Amino acid sequence: MVWADYLTSYKNFLMLEKSLSKNTIEAYMKDIQKFIDYSERESPLTVTPDDIRLFFDDLSEGQDMSERSQARVLSGIKSFFKYLLVHDIIEHDPSEMVLGPRLGRHLPTTLSPNEIDELINAIDLGSETGYRNRAIIETLYGCGLRVSELINLKLTDIHFSENFLRIKGKGNKERLVPMGRCMKDAITLYIHNYRDTLNIDRKDENTLFLNHYGRKLTRVMIFTIIKDLAAKIGLKKTISPHTFRHSFATQLIDAGADLKAIQEMLGHSSITTTEIYTHIDREYLRDAILRFHPRS
Repeated sequence: MVWADYLTSYKNFLMLEKSLSKNTIEAYMKDIQKFIDYSERESPLTVTPDDIRLFFDDLSEGQDMSERSQARVLSGIKSFFKYLLVHDIIEHDPSEMVLGPRLGRHLPTTLSPNEIDELINAIDLGSETGYRNRAIIETLYGCGLRVSELINLKLTDIHFSENFLRIKGKGNKERLVPMGRCMKDAITLYIHNYRDTLNIDRKDENTLFLNHYGRKLTRVMIFTIIKDLAAKIGLKKTISPHTFRHSFATQLIDAGADLKAIQEMLGHSSITTTEIYTHIDREYLRDAILRFHPRS
Protein backbone atom coordinates (compact mmCIF):
# COMPACT_ATOMS: atom_id res chain seq x y z
CA MET A 1 0.00 0.00 0.00
CA VAL A 2 1.12 3.55 -0.73
CA TRP A 3 0.35 6.86 1.00
CA ALA A 4 -2.98 7.39 -0.81
CA ASP A 5 -4.44 4.13 0.54
CA TYR A 6 -3.58 4.96 4.14
CA LEU A 7 -4.78 8.53 3.78
CA THR A 8 -8.13 7.36 2.44
CA SER A 9 -8.71 5.04 5.39
CA TYR A 10 -7.56 7.73 7.82
CA LYS A 11 -9.90 10.29 6.25
CA ASN A 12 -12.82 7.87 6.61
CA PHE A 13 -11.84 7.35 10.24
CA LEU A 14 -11.91 11.10 10.92
CA MET A 15 -15.25 11.48 9.21
CA LEU A 16 -17.13 8.41 10.45
CA GLU A 17 -15.62 7.66 13.85
CA LYS A 18 -14.34 11.05 15.01
CA SER A 19 -17.21 12.99 13.37
CA LEU A 20 -14.91 15.91 12.52
CA SER A 21 -16.10 18.71 10.26
CA LYS A 22 -15.17 18.83 6.58
CA ASN A 23 -12.93 21.87 7.17
CA THR A 24 -11.05 20.19 10.01
CA ILE A 25 -10.50 17.01 7.98
CA GLU A 26 -9.22 19.00 5.01
CA ALA A 27 -6.78 20.85 7.29
CA TYR A 28 -5.44 17.52 8.64
CA MET A 29 -4.99 16.14 5.13
CA LYS A 30 -3.17 19.26 3.89
CA ASP A 31 -0.76 19.16 6.82
CA ILE A 32 0.04 15.48 6.25
CA GLN A 33 0.49 16.14 2.52
CA LYS A 34 3.12 18.79 3.34
CA PHE A 35 5.13 16.14 5.15
CA ILE A 36 4.66 13.58 2.34
CA ASP A 37 5.92 16.07 -0.26
CA TYR A 38 8.95 16.82 1.90
CA SER A 39 9.93 13.30 2.93
CA GLU A 40 9.56 11.60 -0.47
CA ARG A 41 8.99 8.28 1.34
CA GLU A 42 6.91 5.77 -0.63
CA SER A 43 4.70 4.89 2.33
CA PRO A 44 4.24 5.82 6.01
CA LEU A 45 5.66 2.42 6.98
CA THR A 46 9.18 3.60 6.19
CA VAL A 47 9.04 6.96 7.96
CA THR A 48 11.58 7.52 10.77
CA PRO A 49 11.64 10.04 13.65
CA ASP A 50 14.52 11.81 11.91
CA ASP A 51 12.34 12.34 8.82
CA ILE A 52 9.79 14.20 10.94
CA ARG A 53 12.44 16.18 12.87
CA LEU A 54 14.11 17.32 9.65
CA PHE A 55 10.74 18.35 8.27
CA PHE A 56 10.07 20.54 11.30
CA ASP A 57 13.55 21.99 11.23
CA ASP A 58 12.78 23.11 7.69
CA LEU A 59 9.40 24.54 8.73
CA SER A 60 10.93 26.59 11.53
CA GLU A 61 14.00 27.81 9.63
CA GLY A 62 13.20 27.83 5.95
CA GLN A 63 9.53 28.80 5.83
CA ASP A 64 7.59 31.79 7.07
CA MET A 65 5.36 29.83 9.44
CA SER A 66 4.41 30.84 12.97
CA GLU A 67 5.11 28.57 15.91
CA ARG A 68 1.38 28.09 16.39
CA SER A 69 1.02 26.94 12.77
CA GLN A 70 3.99 24.58 13.19
CA ALA A 71 2.33 23.09 16.27
CA ARG A 72 -0.87 22.57 14.32
CA VAL A 73 0.95 20.74 11.52
CA LEU A 74 2.72 18.51 14.03
CA SER A 75 -0.59 17.75 15.73
CA GLY A 76 -2.04 16.58 12.40
CA ILE A 77 0.95 14.36 11.67
CA LYS A 78 0.94 12.87 15.18
CA SER A 79 -2.78 12.13 14.87
CA PHE A 80 -2.18 10.24 11.60
CA PHE A 81 0.63 8.07 12.96
CA LYS A 82 -1.30 7.41 16.17
CA TYR A 83 -4.16 6.13 13.99
CA LEU A 84 -1.74 3.78 12.18
CA LEU A 85 -0.36 2.54 15.50
CA VAL A 86 -3.75 1.92 17.12
CA HIS A 87 -4.92 0.00 14.04
CA ASP A 88 -1.77 -2.19 14.07
CA ILE A 89 -0.54 -0.85 10.75
CA ILE A 90 2.79 0.21 12.27
CA GLU A 91 4.60 -1.16 15.32
CA HIS A 92 6.21 2.10 16.46
CA ASP A 93 5.02 5.70 16.14
CA PRO A 94 7.86 7.74 14.55
CA SER A 95 6.27 11.00 15.69
CA GLU A 96 6.00 10.04 19.37
CA MET A 97 9.28 11.62 20.52
CA VAL A 98 9.17 14.62 18.19
CA LEU A 99 8.56 17.81 20.19
CA GLY A 100 6.83 20.83 18.76
CA PRO A 101 7.57 24.50 19.47
CA ARG A 102 6.87 25.88 22.94
CA LEU A 103 3.80 28.08 22.79
CA GLY A 104 2.95 30.91 25.11
CA ARG A 105 -0.61 31.44 26.26
CA HIS A 106 -2.55 33.28 23.58
CA LEU A 107 -5.07 35.72 24.96
CA PRO A 108 -7.80 36.37 22.39
CA THR A 109 -9.05 39.81 21.37
CA THR A 110 -12.28 40.83 23.07
CA LEU A 111 -14.76 43.68 22.72
CA SER A 112 -16.15 45.77 25.54
CA PRO A 113 -19.94 46.14 25.95
CA ASN A 114 -19.63 49.70 24.61
CA GLU A 115 -17.80 48.49 21.50
CA ILE A 116 -20.48 45.84 20.95
CA ASP A 117 -23.14 48.55 21.21
CA GLU A 118 -21.26 50.73 18.73
CA LEU A 119 -21.12 47.92 16.20
CA ILE A 120 -24.81 47.12 16.56
CA ASN A 121 -25.83 50.80 16.40
CA ALA A 122 -23.80 51.18 13.20
CA ILE A 123 -26.11 48.75 11.39
CA ASP A 124 -28.54 50.60 9.11
CA LEU A 125 -31.93 49.02 9.78
CA GLY A 126 -33.28 50.86 6.75
CA SER A 127 -31.02 48.83 4.45
CA GLU A 128 -32.14 45.56 2.88
CA THR A 129 -30.02 43.39 5.17
CA GLY A 130 -30.05 45.57 8.28
CA TYR A 131 -32.36 43.43 10.41
CA ARG A 132 -30.51 40.26 9.37
CA ASN A 133 -27.08 41.67 10.20
CA ARG A 134 -28.22 42.90 13.60
CA ALA A 135 -29.68 39.47 14.37
CA ILE A 136 -26.37 37.87 13.35
CA ILE A 137 -24.33 40.07 15.71
CA GLU A 138 -26.83 39.65 18.55
CA THR A 139 -26.72 35.86 18.10
CA LEU A 140 -22.93 35.61 17.94
CA TYR A 141 -22.58 37.77 21.04
CA GLY A 142 -25.70 36.62 22.87
CA CYS A 143 -24.88 32.90 22.72
CA GLY A 144 -21.13 32.76 22.06
CA LEU A 145 -21.56 30.69 18.90
CA ARG A 146 -18.85 29.53 16.54
CA VAL A 147 -19.33 30.86 13.00
CA SER A 148 -20.06 27.32 11.72
CA GLU A 149 -22.77 26.95 14.36
CA LEU A 150 -24.29 30.27 13.35
CA ILE A 151 -24.58 29.59 9.63
CA ASN A 152 -26.01 26.11 10.27
CA LEU A 153 -28.60 27.30 12.81
CA LYS A 154 -32.11 26.03 11.97
CA LEU A 155 -35.50 27.58 12.60
CA THR A 156 -36.42 24.40 14.45
CA ASP A 157 -33.43 24.96 16.78
CA ILE A 158 -35.03 28.13 18.15
CA HIS A 159 -37.42 27.64 21.06
CA PHE A 160 -38.96 31.07 21.56
CA SER A 161 -41.36 30.11 24.34
CA GLU A 162 -38.61 28.49 26.45
CA ASN A 163 -35.98 31.12 25.44
CA PHE A 164 -33.18 28.79 24.38
CA LEU A 165 -31.36 27.55 21.28
CA ARG A 166 -30.35 23.99 20.51
CA ILE A 167 -26.84 24.10 19.06
CA LYS A 168 -25.06 21.32 17.21
CA GLY A 169 -21.36 21.91 17.80
CA LYS A 170 -18.09 20.12 17.09
CA GLY A 171 -18.40 16.37 16.72
CA ASN A 172 -22.18 16.77 16.35
CA LYS A 173 -22.45 17.33 20.10
CA GLU A 174 -25.65 19.12 21.04
CA ARG A 175 -26.03 21.72 23.77
CA LEU A 176 -28.73 24.13 24.95
CA VAL A 177 -27.92 27.84 25.24
CA PRO A 178 -30.23 30.42 26.85
CA MET A 179 -31.52 33.18 24.58
CA GLY A 180 -31.60 36.74 25.92
CA ARG A 181 -34.28 39.33 25.20
CA CYS A 182 -32.18 41.49 22.82
CA MET A 183 -31.24 38.49 20.73
CA LYS A 184 -34.79 37.09 20.72
CA ASP A 185 -36.21 40.45 19.59
CA ALA A 186 -33.54 40.82 16.87
CA ILE A 187 -34.24 37.35 15.44
CA THR A 188 -38.01 37.97 15.49
CA LEU A 189 -37.64 41.29 13.63
CA TYR A 190 -35.26 39.69 11.11
CA ILE A 191 -37.69 36.88 10.35
CA HIS A 192 -40.67 39.22 9.86
CA ASN A 193 -38.86 42.06 8.06
CA TYR A 194 -36.42 40.15 5.87
CA ARG A 195 -36.55 36.39 5.88
CA ASP A 196 -40.29 36.14 5.25
CA THR A 197 -39.91 38.32 2.14
CA LEU A 198 -37.41 36.00 0.43
CA ASN A 199 -37.92 33.39 -2.25
CA ILE A 200 -36.21 30.64 -0.25
CA ASP A 201 -34.28 27.78 -1.86
CA ARG A 202 -35.96 24.49 -0.97
CA LYS A 203 -32.85 22.94 0.58
CA ASP A 204 -32.50 25.94 2.93
CA GLU A 205 -36.12 26.27 4.04
CA ASN A 206 -35.18 25.46 7.65
CA THR A 207 -31.96 27.53 7.73
CA LEU A 208 -32.26 30.66 9.87
CA PHE A 209 -29.81 33.10 8.28
CA LEU A 210 -30.08 33.52 4.51
CA ASN A 211 -28.68 35.74 1.76
CA HIS A 212 -30.88 37.69 -0.67
CA TYR A 213 -31.05 34.63 -2.92
CA GLY A 214 -32.76 32.68 -0.14
CA ARG A 215 -29.71 30.48 0.46
CA LYS A 216 -27.55 29.74 3.49
CA LEU A 217 -24.87 32.29 4.27
CA THR A 218 -21.21 31.36 3.95
CA ARG A 219 -18.51 31.79 6.60
CA VAL A 220 -16.84 34.37 4.36
CA MET A 221 -20.02 36.48 4.29
CA ILE A 222 -20.14 36.60 8.11
CA PHE A 223 -16.50 37.72 8.21
CA THR A 224 -17.27 40.41 5.61
CA ILE A 225 -20.27 41.75 7.54
CA ILE A 226 -18.16 42.09 10.70
CA LYS A 227 -15.17 43.61 8.90
CA ASP A 228 -17.39 46.24 7.26
CA LEU A 229 -19.01 47.18 10.58
CA ALA A 230 -15.61 47.49 12.28
CA ALA A 231 -14.41 49.81 9.50
CA LYS A 232 -17.62 51.83 9.76
CA ILE A 233 -17.02 52.74 13.42
CA GLY A 234 -13.24 53.05 13.02
CA LEU A 235 -12.49 50.13 15.34
CA LYS A 236 -8.74 49.67 15.68
CA LYS A 237 -8.93 46.03 16.81
CA THR A 238 -8.76 43.19 14.29
CA ILE A 239 -11.93 41.21 14.90
CA SER A 240 -13.69 38.15 13.52
CA PRO A 241 -16.87 36.18 14.36
CA HIS A 242 -14.86 34.39 17.07
CA THR A 243 -14.21 37.73 18.80
CA PHE A 244 -17.87 37.83 19.84
CA ARG A 245 -17.54 34.34 21.32
CA HIS A 246 -14.49 35.47 23.32
CA SER A 247 -16.34 38.59 24.46
CA PHE A 248 -19.38 36.55 25.50
CA ALA A 249 -17.25 34.31 27.72
CA THR A 250 -15.04 37.05 29.14
CA GLN A 251 -17.93 39.25 30.19
CA LEU A 252 -19.71 36.35 31.86
CA ILE A 253 -16.52 35.57 33.80
CA ASP A 254 -16.16 39.22 34.82
CA ALA A 255 -19.76 39.25 36.07
CA GLY A 256 -19.08 36.22 38.27
CA ALA A 257 -20.66 33.45 36.22
CA ASP A 258 -19.72 29.86 37.08
CA LEU A 259 -16.87 28.51 34.92
CA LYS A 260 -18.59 25.16 34.47
CA ALA A 261 -21.76 26.86 33.19
CA ILE A 262 -19.71 28.86 30.68
CA GLN A 263 -17.99 25.66 29.54
CA GLU A 264 -21.39 24.11 28.85
CA MET A 265 -22.64 27.16 26.93
CA LEU A 266 -19.49 27.33 24.79
CA GLY A 267 -19.51 23.60 24.11
CA HIS A 268 -15.92 23.07 25.30
CA SER A 269 -15.09 19.42 25.91
CA SER A 270 -12.45 20.41 28.47
CA ILE A 271 -12.75 23.10 31.13
CA THR A 272 -9.05 23.87 30.55
CA THR A 273 -10.06 25.54 27.28
CA THR A 274 -12.59 27.70 29.10
CA GLU A 275 -10.10 28.71 31.79
CA ILE A 276 -8.23 31.01 29.41
CA TYR A 277 -11.04 33.53 29.91
CA THR A 278 -10.07 33.90 33.56
CA HIS A 279 -6.76 35.47 32.44
CA ILE A 280 -8.06 38.18 30.14
CA ASP A 281 -9.35 41.06 32.24
CA ARG A 282 -6.05 42.84 32.80
CA GLU A 283 -7.71 46.08 33.92
CA TYR A 284 -9.45 44.18 36.70
CA LEU A 285 -6.12 42.75 37.86
CA ARG A 286 -4.45 46.13 37.66
CA ASP A 287 -7.18 47.76 39.73
CA ALA A 288 -6.98 44.96 42.30
CA ILE A 289 -3.23 45.48 42.74
CA LEU A 290 -3.54 49.27 43.02
CA ARG A 291 -6.32 49.00 45.57
CA PHE A 292 -5.03 46.20 47.81
CA HIS A 293 -1.26 45.80 47.49
CA PRO A 294 0.54 47.50 50.42
CA ARG A 295 3.25 48.93 48.14
CA SER A 296 0.79 50.47 45.68
